[in-house]
Amino acid sequence: MPSKEELKSKVCQEIDRRSEEIIGVAKTIWENPELGYKEVKTSRLIAQKFAELEIPYRDGLAITGVKGVVQGGSDGPTVAVLGELDAVKVPAHPEANPETGAVHACGHHAQIGHVIGIAVGLTGSGVLPFLAGRVAFMAVPPEEDHEFEYRENLRKAGKLSYWAGKQELIKLGEFDDIDIALMTHGMNVSEEGKLGLGGTGNGSMFKYIEFTGRGGKFEATAGARTGTTQGVNALSAARVAISAIDAQRETFMPDDNVVVKALITRGGEMVCNIPVETHMEVVVQGKTLEAIKNASEKVDRSLRAGALAMGSKVRIITMPGYLPLRRDPILQELYRANAISLVGEEQVAKRPSGGVTDMGDVTHIMPSGSFYAGGATSTGSHSSDYQVVDYQVAVILPAKAMAMLVVDLLADGAAKGREVLSESKPHMTKQEYLAYMESVTKEEEYEG
Repeated sequence: MPSKEELKSKVCQEIDRRSEEIIGVAKTIWENPELGYKEVKTSRLIAQKFAELEIPYRDGLAITGVKGVVQGGSDGPTVAVLGELDAVKVPAHPEANPETGAVHACGHHAQIGHVIGIAVGLTGSGVLPFLAGRVAFMAVPPEEDHEFEYRENLRKAGKLSYWAGKQELIKLGEFDDIDIALMTHGMNVSEEGKLGLGGTGNGSMFKYIEFTGRGGKFEATAGARTGTTQGVNALSAARVAISAIDAQRETFMPDDNVVVKALITRGGEMVCNIPVETHMEVVVQGKTLEAIKNASEKVDRSLRAGALAMGSKVRIITMPGYLPLRRDPILQELYRANAISLVGEEQVAKRPSGGVTDMGDVTHIMPSGSFYAGGATSTGSHSSDYQVVDYQVAVILPAKAMAMLVVDLLADGAAKGREVLSESKPHMTKQEYLAYMESVTKEEEYEG
């Protein structure tokens, strides 16, 4: 019976041996970026790789998700490794898709590289018979919070219940057979370290808003502007609402980490016509669910105020965003030990808390680990200068670190995995989670 360290060594050797192939997957995804729920080429590539590795899989999950599962030599927990499919919209990026503006300026192409790397390492090294349990490789639909109108249309058509990918997969039962979930995200700046641990993260709430006014042409006559008098300017209603949201910021408590982001996605059709329809997207972020709820109510008041001021109508669709991120302490320590063995303690960063991700939803219902990897450089997340400059650091190292963690959890009869499950206290059951999601989902119409 090989020792745990011997199993880890075999997996890492296989990942190294096929590193060019693994990195090639990440680079292919970089060259073919797709926005959320449109990741058709990316999904097809992953299914193709699973087929080549002889991993049984299912695709078309929550439209574009793919899930492959392999069995160890005996029964035990199921550990999932996750990667996200979607790109972000940054049209100014020199390598953005010229038609969609999509580019992987958040490093999700590297995440999928991790998943394929772990799959290659575990299946090609011969270690699976010595592991107790199963490993699931999950390529999940969108994590990025944009294109709300498109996602709302999918929801209205009955193709989705929620706007974010992991939320939808939870609802569909794709996490019902998972016991422990792991994921690594890219760090923005290589100088932070090669591998990293992080703290907690904020949660969020999403809003899609439609202001509706009354049309007419802007007409200036000898002292009258009849078009303005007769019409109701939906764009002005949205601008008043944004001003009201800005005025609320002084009421947000610093310890609650509240952030409100608002974007007008449609403002009118012609500059000489009064805007009849104006659409907005709003994201409300906060440290706790109570802080998010409080800020969300203030945003709704501000949106109604805009409609009241201009005499327009407003429709507010509120959808659950992401739950605050939690991290399992045992998984953190196991990952840290493996990371140190790979890159040395000085290259293992401790990143501050912050940011939002739908991985937070997964962490509320099962023990989870969310880690970081370097290898990229940029002035900030989603920036036009984002580039992966070292694919060994961005893809191969995190694939090794997470594969080693899988071995830790499932070797020796999955003793460590069973310990994690014994010590873990999930914050919500799946039923409680879905009840929360339904309690947040609402639609309101108000006429000023």
